[in-house]
Amino acid sequence: MTSPARTTGSAAISVVPANEASWDDLQAIFGTRGDAARCQCQWFRVAPAEWRALPVDERADRLREQTGCGQPGARTTSGLVAYLDGEPAGWCAVEPRSVYVRLLGSRVVWSGRDEDPSDDDVWAVTCFVTRVGFRRRGVSGALAAAAVDFARERGARAIEGYPMITVPGQRISWGELYVGARSVFADAGFIEVSRPTPRRAVMRVDF
Repeated sequence: MTSPARTTGSAAISVVPANEASWDDLQAIFGTRGDAARCQCQWFRVAPAEWRALPVDERADRLREQTGCGQPGARTTSGLVAYLDGEPAGWCAVEPRSVYVRLLGSRVVWSGRDEDPSDDDVWAVTCFVTRVGFRRRGVSGALAAAAVDFARERGARAIEGYPMITVPGQRISWGELYVGARSVFADAGFIEVSRPTPRRAVMRVDF
C-alpha cells in the first residue's frame, strides 16, 4: 500500500507502510533529541513497570523489529511513514488495539464504553511524529487518512484514535499533540464516539 500523493499548497505528501521505508528515514523523523527520540514509539506498547528500566537503545531495537523498516516483503509492520516532496516527514503508529498494553487500563479509551479490549479486529492510531521543519504542512492529516485505508486493507472492522481537543488561543505543546488533534481525525472521516475528559476524545471509523 502506497497512498496517492496528496498536494498541500505546493507540497506533495505520500505515505507508505513503515517496512517500505528505510530505518534511516524513520530515525530522521524522530530526530536525536526530544520525546520522539527518547520514546521510539514504545510508550503504549510497554507496561508502566517496565518503561523506566528500558534503555533508549532497546526501545529503538524494538521499534526496528516492529516496523521491519527496509523489508518491503515483511508480513507485518507497526506504522506508516510520510514523505513530503520526497523527504521523510512524519510517522504514525497504527496496529490492532490489543498490542498497546498501556491502553488496556486507560480511562480515556474505556470510560463509558463496554468493549472487549482483546478484540484484534479493532485497530488504533496511537501516535504521530512530524519531523522538525515539516510541521503545519498537512503531514498528520495525510497519515490519519492513510491509516484508515491501511487498517481496512488488513481486515480491521474499525479503527480508533484518542486525540487532543484543541481550542483556539489555548497553548498546547507539540509533545502533548503526539496523540493527534481532533480536527485531524475528523478530516480523515473519524466520528467522535466519546469524550472521556475535557481535553480528550475517542474518534472512530467503523468499516
